Amino acid sequence: MTQSIVVQVGQCGNQVGCRFWDLALREHAHVNKKGIYDEALSSFFRNVDTRTSAGEGIRGGKISSLKARAVLIDMEEGVVNEILQGPLREVFDSKQLITDVSGSGNNWAVGHKVYGCTYREQIVENLRKAAEHCDCLQCFFVIHSMGGGTGSGLGTFVLNLLEDEFPEVYRIVTSVYPSAEDDVITSPYNSVLAMRELTEHADCVLPIENQSLVDIVNKIKQMAYSGKPGAVIKQDSTIISGRGGVSSLEKPFDAMNNIVANLLLNLTSSARFEGSLNMDLNEIAMNLVPFPRLHYLVPSLTPLYTLADVNIPSRRLDQMFTDAFSRDHQLIHADPKHSLYLACALMVRGNVQVSDLRRNIERLKPSLQFVSWNQEGWKTGLCSVPPVGHSHSLLALANNTCIKPTLVELKDRFMRLYRKKAHLHHYLNVDGMEQACFTEAVSSLTSLIGEYEQLDATKGLLAAEAPRLNIAV
Repeated sequence: MTQSIVVQVGQCGNQVGCRFWDLALREHAHVNKKGIYDEALSSFFRNVDTRTSAGEGIRGGKISSLKARAVLIDMEEGVVNEILQGPLREVFDSKQLITDVSGSGNNWAVGHKVYGCTYREQIVENLRKAAEHCDCLQCFFVIHSMGGGTGSGLGTFVLNLLEDEFPEVYRIVTSVYPSAEDDVITSPYNSVLAMRELTEHADCVLPIENQSLVDIVNKIKQMAYSGKPGAVIKQDSTIISGRGGVSSLEKPFDAMNNIVANLLLNLTSSARFEGSLNMDLNEIAMNLVPFPRLHYLVPSLTPLYTLADVNIPSRRLDQMFTDAFSRDHQLIHADPKHSLYLACALMVRGNVQVSDLRRNIERLKPSLQFVSWNQEGWKTGLCSVPPVGHSHSLLALANNTCIKPTLVELKDRFMRLYRKKAHLHHYLNVDGMEQACFTEAVSSLTSLIGEYEQLDATKGLLAAEAPRLNIAV
């Protein structure tokens, strides 16, 4: 059995990460009725007390013998301190935590250049210790936000360290992008500076937009309070967490964080549970990333809720596949159906047959446009264990040119500030930071947008007609 390590960086990374651990424990408790430490648990947890059955913790609330395979980093200690006082305090120990008190001041340069240099040795040591507890380390999951200073700056610094220290281990990054109405004025700078690092050093990036999460949560709330018969969201649904991983009280961002945490649960389900068509994590990059820089995989998750008192008929299964390709279910503002696919993965959980999977692919194929040289670019996974509260679920990962508008908007917001040199001095006053960092970052983003535009230009062409692509390899 392979193991993976989760690296949570910054306030957002740690809050999302804690929702993941909270929901993962609940999921394993639901499946592991005997409470025995098994291979499924070992993929993300280790048993530190061999005298007891580590599974007791997931069954009876005593989790002192289970430790998460995680490293928690934040330059403001508030969220990490909350975690240490919350329901998950036994899952982490002080050796897994790296904190400071002053924060990065919403400045990528402080996170990347200052704290990166200051904490480099400690971060490397913590990562190595976590890796030493693994028999077969397969993947690092990095969770961070793009808009703040620690998430964007130190998060991408950690990504570089992972490439240097563990070059053979896959790096899958979940990046939360700020909305246009973000309350951090410098978030366009932080995001574009981080984008260059993600493009150069990640194997896969799952981009998620704050605004898309807000919209999804609002839609579900409207449905829940619509007054229609049966339109009551079950307590075990994705959108309801039952209890917080940080504290026992629900917070405004918890519903949004739950969606991201469930994305990670579905992504890792094949590594944690049995299935007739299990997908290895390293197969994601191998099958979905034909060019190394074009590794941004647009995620969609369905269903996002389960309604009470509603029997799910078979047509709901087909609807689940349809929803995965609709713009309303994407975790960024995008429409993959009207853009070009390089490849697509469908990761299904629950009581779904391989024949259902193939039938729905054949049904949807005529409405989706794939690049001429990869018309059969589908990767499928089937895990038999559904998420708690659902009979089945689907995570779709689309390597699709629909991400281009998000990148263009990000560049436009960056340029509006950069042309005026607004707030630039805050960055240039940091040791090791030069204006060239900005020009190189926006140049990298411009090049990435250009590569997606090249692909878009081949839409509708046959393989023989398509021009040779000038894409960096």
